[in-house]
Amino acid sequence: MSLSPERLERFARHIVLPEIGGAGQAALIDKHIVLVGLGGIGSPALQYLAGAGIGRLTLVDSDTVDASNLQRQTLFSERDVGHGKAVSARRWVQNFDRSLRVTISDKRITADNAPDLMTSADLVLDGTDNFATRLAVSDACVAAQVPLLTAAVGRFQGQVAAFAGHLPNQPCYRCFVGDAFDAEDCDTCAEDGVLGAMVGWVGTFAAMQAVRVLLAGVSRFGDPQWGKLQLMDGLKPGMRAIAIPKDPGCKGCGEGR
Repeated sequence: MSLSPERLERFARHIVLPEIGGAGQAALIDKHIVLVGLGGIGSPALQYLAGAGIGRLTLVDSDTVDASNLQRQTLFSERDVGHGKAVSARRWVQNFDRSLRVTISDKRITADNAPDLMTSADLVLDGTDNFATRLAVSDACVAAQVPLLTAAVGRFQGQVAAFAGHLPNQPCYRCFVGDAFDAEDCDTCAEDGVLGAMVGWVGTFAAMQAVRVLLAGVSRFGDPQWGKLQLMDGLKPGMRAIAIPKDPGCKGCGEGR
């Protein structure tokens, strides 16, 4: 895809990066990301994914904006309180860049409806806050052969990882957390608290990792880093990475299916 003069100007700071270049930017315009969860992680992630020129976005969230969200969910303003997050997020994207194609779903993700949302995606980014949803998304991604980027945060700690369980010898998210977490109960930031800026760090880092995944095989920046969990500490601060092995018996991507 060739870029119009207007798009060349808009993305000039990307294009002059040797690691991305014109080929990389043109590739991003053709990509489709499904963003599951438009809260603390999804808000900054969406802003930078849209800013990067990801051409097609599917935004998934069944929640409405609450006043307590505004401390960390930078996508929303006071006028959005009481309105659906998916609808408000679509309005933000359309005001930001009319060239981006946006579809939304305000239905809660389940094991039954997740596959329909994942099938046409190049990447799914999951920033939801419970294991049942995360595992439903992970299993659907493996079945659809779509890579998954997950991000999570609590208090001053965050984590981001890319999974490709549909590929040989690569783990899925279920390999990481196991089956015991197929439940709705999960610690929440309402109970434990979370630093707003910490959520922003995790969300924007997830957006950067998403660009890495989407540019694999296209530009020098493309490095999916499958199965590498990035642990982020806001108190020290610092980061470290650990490798997640594939579980041969995993019921999501292994022999246990």
